Amino acid sequence: MPDGVAARLAPLLTKILLGEGREAAGELPIQVRAWDGSSVGPPGAPAFVLRHRRALRRLLWKPGEIGLARAYVAGELDIEGDVFAALDAVQQVMRSGDAPIRLSADDKRDIVRAAVTLGAVGPEPKPPPEEFPAGGGGAPGNGPSGALPGDGRPGPMTASAAFFVRLLGDGLAHGTGLWDAAVDLGEAQRAAHEAAAERLGLFPGARLLDLNCGWGAFARHAAAERGARVVGLTRTPEQADHVRALARDAGSDVEARGWDLAEAGDGPYDAIVGLAGVESIDRPAPRLHELLAPGGRLLLQQPVRRAGPHRIRRTFTTSYMFPGNGELRPLGALVGELEDAGLEVRAVAALREHHARTLRAWAANLERHWAECVELAGPGRARVWLLYLAASALACESGRIGMHEICAIRRDRDGRAGITLVEGRAVMSR
Repeated sequence: MPDGVAARLAPLLTKILLGEGREAAGELPIQVRAWDGSSVGPPGAPAFVLRHRRALRRLLWKPGEIGLARAYVAGELDIEGDVFAALDAVQQVMRSGDAPIRLSADDKRDIVRAAVTLGAVGPEPKPPPEEFPAGGGGAPGNGPSGALPGDGRPGPMTASAAFFVRLLGDGLAHGTGLWDAAVDLGEAQRAAHEAAAERLGLFPGARLLDLNCGWGAFARHAAAERGARVVGLTRTPEQADHVRALARDAGSDVEARGWDLAEAGDGPYDAIVGLAGVESIDRPAPRLHELLAPGGRLLLQQPVRRAGPHRIRRTFTTSYMFPGNGELRPLGALVGELEDAGLEVRAVAALREHHARTLRAWAANLERHWAECVELAGPGRARVWLLYLAASALACESGRIGMHEICAIRRDRDGRAGITLVEGRAVMSR
């Protein structure tokens, strides 16, 4: 219906979401459906459904990314149709975060007048319970994105193994798959695990430290296929219990410990691996150097941002996923930290397209098992995961963020990089 609340909402949303001067670009590239059943927008376009006036009030108080996220997580705003297409259509909005929206005095008066007639004026609604408090950090001992945020409430990683089976797949692999020859997520993850084990040079009896063991998928692969002895650091007690149970059942040499890097002990380790998946792994490079044996190898997969000036701000990621380390660093900073710690970076590979496809596969799993995931984790947390996976995949595809694999070694006392890095020969022997 062209009349009704939606017709009055469209120009209002254009102003509070896109800011001054954007009206000239035309109508919002989405459908808008209001709580009275009226709708406007291009036929066939994804629909943003405002189910309650409170959603509009959230956008008035927090224009842009945070207002949209709060309304969606709270269930006051729904996305009907392709969530990727919907977010892509308003990707400029999703990038704006809490930055002030530039509005003229006339625009502000128009917004207030329209909001009054729509009954959307009132005090700022409380954030959804899934949101971390502003300035909150990780719980002590759990790292900056650990199981519990600063106020002790469950974070996104505290969902059950059953939830993550629906999200990640039966293997519970949380890293970036390799899709060169893979036809599905399982094949992509198996290819990624084998490639990582090969680059780490794992051999029977090798001691491996897994910096972000998760549910133990790569640790199990390294132990079962390469005979490695694995120490895995896990974020939650449930992850640790899951890894231990699987290791007992398989008779594999995998030991699950807590998240703090002190749990790794003194080493030395023949290899260290960190598969970041949907998050970054903020581990001090000098400590990684200490833990590696001479000639030992390090493999890190990390999401990164574009280089250049970066304004620190509160975003959906820092508000709902990882309160302490949601702001990504550029690739050069990560490489520099490893080099400064005495590690020699041997290779850097871009996995951006592989990561985007992995994120899309996880989102498809979540949507396929939506009813079960809502029952297992709650509707708000399921919405957090879907919004995060979709927005991250789009950011990867557009190049706003990337995923890189960094391979490094600790040279021995003679400066050599080990005896197996160049076709079985010492690097210095040529």
